[in-house]
Amino acid sequence: MTNHFTVGEFCQQLHFDSVVGMAVYIGDRLNWVQQALESVLGQTYRDFLFVVVLDGAVAPEIKAYLNKARLNDKRVVLVEGSQNAGLSSCMNFVIDWTAQFSPKYFFRMDADDVSCPSRFETQINFLENNPDISVLGSALDEINEVGKKVGKRKLPLSHNEIIKFLPKRCSLNHPTVVIRCEVFKAGHRYLNTLENTQDYYLWAELAAAGYKFTNLSDKLLQFRRVNNFYKRRGLSKSINEFKARIYTMKLLHRFTFGNVVYASAVLLLRLMPSKVVKIAYTVDRYLLEKIVKH
Repeated sequence: MTNHFTVGEFCQQLHFDSVVGMAVYIGDRLNWVQQALESVLGQTYRDFLFVVVLDGAVAPEIKAYLNKARLNDKRVVLVEGSQNAGLSSCMNFVIDWTAQFSPKYFFRMDADDVSCPSRFETQINFLENNPDISVLGSALDEINEVGKKVGKRKLPLSHNEIIKFLPKRCSLNHPTVVIRCEVFKAGHRYLNTLENTQDYYLWAELAAAGYKFTNLSDKLLQFRRVNNFYKRRGLSKSINEFKARIYTMKLLHRFTFGNVVYASAVLLLRLMPSKVVKIAYTVDRYLLEKIVKH
């Protein structure tokens, strides 16, 4: 069955330079959705349309909350999907539907994360001053179920370092990213066929097409790292990650022995018990802290 998206009422006279895309799912928690939405609406930069996609059925209390938020803030637009379609389809719909308004920037947001108040303003200022950069991410703090900081994640800053890292790891934190809409005007999109790793494939495609990337050292988002974070990824998702790495190596002409060994080791690790995965994740973060200097 083909998924259908229905756009709710919104103020068509509203002017905005940016779009924020967020998807909400049946398993999301109301308090986390509230925190995510409030962190977006409370930004110091306010010139955006916030498109929230209900990806299939969601909890009644979440839908009621979002409807109330829509009535209270004209920047909020609700889109209802007839069935669960996945993040790629939801974000592609937001990109395609908002193209009629010719926005300049597209921000990603997840329904269980929290954006820092100055996130959008900081990223907009950087892009305005660096017109050669098309995709901009940032570092982030990791928080647990109750919002306590439990870690951090920083990635390479410069374009060259991001490309160098890309065959081994997805070197942008997807929920922190803002993308120039000219990228989408050129025809680039998330792959609708992917249930996960969609951002990895998009970064590889954009890198091969010559677009420039940067990460800011500022921690502009709090990423929710919950109890099941270290659980086995499952064979399907683990294989998808492996394929994404191989795809990136081929596309960027970085198919080396070392990169293949790394991808194979990660695939094996993903299928290990959660305790092993947790230890490996801790070691990986320690090594990344030493390798990435900022």
